[in-house]
Amino acid sequence: MNLIMFGTREDERDAAMVWSEKTGVIVDTVTEILTMETLDKVKGKDGILIQQTGKLNEKIYPALAEMGIKQLATRSAGYDMFDLKLAKENGLFITNVPAYSPNAIAEFAVTASLNMIRHMDLIKKNVEKHDFSWNKAILSREVRSMKIGIVGTGRIGRITGELFAGFGAEILGFDLYPNDEARKFMRYTDTLEELVREVDLISIHMPATDDNFHLFNKELFAQMKDGSFLINTARGTIVKTDDLLEALESNKLAGAALDTYENEHLFVNKDLKGAAIDDEIFNALMAREDIFYTPHIAFYTETAVENLVEGSLDATRNILTTGESAFEIK
Repeated sequence: MNLIMFGTREDERDAAMVWSEKTGVIVDTVTEILTMETLDKVKGKDGILIQQTGKLNEKIYPALAEMGIKQLATRSAGYDMFDLKLAKENGLFITNVPAYSPNAIAEFAVTASLNMIRHMDLIKKNVEKHDFSWNKAILSREVRSMKIGIVGTGRIGRITGELFAGFGAEILGFDLYPNDEARKFMRYTDTLEELVREVDLISIHMPATDDNFHLFNKELFAQMKDGSFLINTARGTIVKTDDLLEALESNKLAGAALDTYENEHLFVNKDLKGAAIDDEIFNALMAREDIFYTPHIAFYTETAVENLVEGSLDATRNILTTGESAFEIK
């Protein structure tokens, strides 16, 4: 069996080689992502693993089918880079890694929240200018005095809520499928609108779907409490960014921590030092002091990387040997 990993980072390569030695399966790693231009690298391979944020070219699916490829695996929980309809039409199994390390993202969401609540960026800038004064601009709230809203209470959302509860905060949650384990420390609301009207900080933990595209938009922001915070470590398409900018400009929101952005595939995981980014909305985000932006890095821990690589490789091998995997997306 011969597999190929597209978009391989240096930190992933070691985990892939350990898995290869353990299983006897050949794993070739390349840094390029899967495109029509790199499709020739698939020749002679049995299985494909990818790690990329942009959608696959629709021509790739029939091309892979013609090459005898039966599956595509993503080294991520999110799978919005795939067109599931096209994959099915071309006989391609799709797998993801649904639970690689929920703690990694949950811990980052809390860290980003604390950074916003305690004005850490502003304090750092003040200190760099030798402004050591105490002033109202850096006066902070305590987490235990806040109501925290968790939107999406699966593995990651539940752990995020539990961490916030450890600070003594009141936790509210919204999910179409409430989590019984989360009810121990979380009060569910019947609607998302009810949640946003009541909480001081919202942390999003949902997969991207057609139904939640731009779910957080002008209408929903208008219902949020004045001076509230938004944290998004999920998917960029859930938030309509220009509406978020308006909410920040009007002071409806006090700040936002974004680990993801709806057009991030143009630059995430690329070193663009010295290069201009041709994206007016993103540049507007970067110009604001009330935005804490990170490049889709909440997941990025040693444990998560190892689990993502091993989980995706296991899923690929299972599909190729048995025709099924617990990680198959149907």
